[in-house]
Amino acid sequence: MSTIEVIGLKDLPIIKVGDNLSELICAAAEKQDVPIQSGDIIVVTHVIVSRAEGNIIDLEKIVPSEFAKNIARQYEKDPALIEVVLRESKSVKRMAHGILITETRHGFVCANSGVDKSNVEGERVVAPLPVNPDASAQRIREEIRKRTGKDVAVIISDTHGRPLRMGEINIAVGVAGIKPLRDRRGEKDLFGYVLRIKNTAVADELASAAELVIGQANEGIPVAIIRGYKYLKAENATARDLIRPEEQDLFL
Repeated sequence: MSTIEVIGLKDLPIIKVGDNLSELICAAAEKQDVPIQSGDIIVVTHVIVSRAEGNIIDLEKIVPSEFAKNIARQYEKDPALIEVVLRESKSVKRMAHGILITETRHGFVCANSGVDKSNVEGERVVAPLPVNPDASAQRIREEIRKRTGKDVAVIISDTHGRPLRMGEINIAVGVAGIKPLRDRRGEKDLFGYVLRIKNTAVADELASAAELVIGQANEGIPVAIIRGYKYLKAENATARDLIRPEEQDLFL
């Protein structure tokens, strides 16, 4: 493996509730003259998955709790938004500088439960993470296979910060058809040393690579095809395998 392509799909429309993402992805790939191939990895931003599935929330319809109001006053935030963040979380890990670090219902630890305002139509409309990102990825994968006959992997991505590092990167919050971790422990390096801790977060690395062509601002590219990477297939994959067990967490 010496060459990997990362192709941003440019011809997708604004995704609405009820849209068939698989159909739109296949059509955009054909129009761009990069039709889906077996072995492709399709990286899709969580926001368009949530929009297509109708998992969007109008903050005008949210009645915030007193707890949410207190946090909102303290950090000068929208109490309805804070309420949604709390509803999407299992627990609050940290609160500082106007940011809530929460554990989502899926088990991800991230800012504001992954609730996103960017690329969501409506002044006070937000998109939480998909209810079941792995299942969403699997549906997209199966529908692409039905339409094209091609066997692909699918990654649902989201942008997360990292402890002790500035900036954000894309990570995988849902996977289908790909083993998210590549355990290389037991292999030998160039000098014969046996690797003891090498366990690569492949799905996260692929999601981050895709973000180089996926637009967060006005580019309008919410999907990327990664072509040429020889991934390990897995029929019962889950992004939850990427979550570090609490007993091994050195930061929380």
